[in-house]
This record gives sequence, structure tokens and C-alpha cells, in this order.
Amino acid sequence: MIFNPTPLQGSYEIELNLSADSRGWFGRFFCKKEFDEIGHSKEWVQMNHSFTKTKGTVRGMHFQLPPHNEIKLVKCVSGVVFDVIIDLRKNSPTFLQSFGTELSAEKKNMLYIPEGFAHGFQTFTEDCELIDLHSEYYQPKVEAGIRFDDPLIDLKWPITISELSEKDKNHSYLNQSFKGI
Repeated sequence: MIFNPTPLQGSYEIELNLSADSRGWFGRFFCKKEFDEIGHSKEWVQMNHSFTKTKGTVRGMHFQLPPHNEIKLVKCVSGVVFDVIIDLRKNSPTFLQSFGTELSAEKKNMLYIPEGFAHGFQTFTEDCELIDLHSEYYQPKVEAGIRFDDPLIDLKWPITISELSEKDKNHSYLNQSFKGI
């Protein structure tokens, strides 16, 4: 694996080292030793698989509050998405900054998201599937979100939004007094 740091401290876009022959290809997307090298020491306790059928759909921006904030590893296994993270860590030099990258089944890349980040994505194709590994169990009582169109963050979604859940439409806006998590 090749860990490429993003502009947001502690997050990485990961490329796979593939071995290919006439049968196809093989690539490892997790190795404890390699993740140890970037400071990842937590156990993956939950794996989720999502399917989004409509191009332009936005899911996010989601996170869990402390003490249940989580590290995520996100991989697109079907289709193409624009994956977005926001640094919500109050003591981070990249506090309230965002980063987005294209994840796709064809590129086979992944995004490593540290604790204290909000996460979401927009589908660029029909029928997108993502696999997410989590370092914390889902805790409904501490789940939170940021509005997809929060002016303080000013995310630029690459294509017109076609679908958004009621829950995501109703997330709160951050304000100037937001101190982070």
C-alpha cells in the first residue's frame, strides 16, 4: 500500500500495490504493520457496506461525538464517488478545513479518516457501493452531522445534488462559535 498524506493532518489517500497476471489481480487493503507505520493502533470493530443507486446523491456529513469518535477506512467497490472529509478537531492546524477525492472501483483507492472528522460522499455514477471499516461501534445516541451546504465549510459538490435524506437535510449548521471536538 502507498499512503499519500492529504492536506488534512492525519488523513491519507491510499493506493494499492497490485500484483497482476493473466488471471486478474491481487491487492492487500489492510496490513496491521503498514497501518502501524502511520500511527493507526486501534482495532477495526465494525464493517459496513452501503449501496446508493442514484447519481448525484449526497450522504453526509456524518460523525460520532467523543468518546465514541471513530477512525474510518473507506473503499469504493462499485462505481465512482466524490468522498469528502472535514477536520473537526479543535486543536488541529487544519481545523474546519475540508478535503475531497474521487474514490472508484477502477482506481481501487481508499481514504483513511482519523478520529474527529466528519465524512460524506456524492455519487458520480449510478449503483455505487462502499465498504467502510470503523474503529468504534455505531452509537445512535452520539451520532451527529453537519449540513451538506454549511456556509462555514463551503463545500463545493462537483455535480448537482439529486437526492439527500431528510436526516441529512436537517443537520445543523455550524456557527462561528463552534469550538470543535
